[in-house]
Amino acid sequence: MEKSFVFKFMGLNFDLTGIIGSTLMALAVFLICLWLARKVEMKPNKRQNVFEYLLDFINGIVKDNVSDVDAQKHLSLYAFVLFLFIWFMNQLGMFMEVKVDDWVFIKSPTADPVATMSFAMMTLLLSFTFGVQRFGVGGYLKNYAQPVGFMLPINIVEEFTNFLTLSLRLYGNIYAGEVLLTLIGNDLAHAGGPFTLILAAPLAMIWQGFSVFIGSIQAYVFVTLSMVYIGKKVTTEYFVTSLLVLN
Repeated sequence: MEKSFVFKFMGLNFDLTGIIGSTLMALAVFLICLWLARKVEMKPNKRQNVFEYLLDFINGIVKDNVSDVDAQKHLSLYAFVLFLFIWFMNQLGMFMEVKVDDWVFIKSPTADPVATMSFAMMTLLLSFTFGVQRFGVGGYLKNYAQPVGFMLPINIVEEFTNFLTLSLRLYGNIYAGEVLLTLIGNDLAHAGGPFTLILAAPLAMIWQGFSVFIGSIQAYVFVTLSMVYIGKKVTTEYFVTSLLVLN
């Protein structure tokens, strides 16, 4: 059974597997963005075109789901970094996995629920922050009882379900992809000698290609839902509050 390498420091447990994978992918995102953005020109070169396309693509996600213009300005960079970071972390385990006996040192960080829950918590905390900035503490808390008072427990539960669905959807897809790739590469490849070994090779390549697609979709879905949740905090409640004031 695969186990992540965990060490203790000052009474706290640290998952070295997640730390290594996240750090490597953070460096990869930084270096690639640095390379793409070098020598910015009025007449864009190929690298600059790729970089500008990525920015426009992410800005489109933000604008489609967050109507508040001020919030869009603050969220564009967050969404851009979040998309690239999650995309690279989703792909890591498909192409590189470092194991020593049963201990795993490098795999996709998003195949760990702690990592995906951390991203989900960041999004929810940002949504709370923008909501409080938009309406004030009192106005924001009152929105949990809108449009009618009995919606209060339902709206509170919704915060927890948003957190779980946002994090576990990403974790489940990436974890399942890595498990199936392991089954093809280890169990199937060695199940029946040369025949299954030859059969497993193209299957593994096909599944890797499909996993790249799934990892890309999941990065897109995560960022889109993040913007939807934040957009609701600065838009939906505003319209509800405005209608109540007018009435």
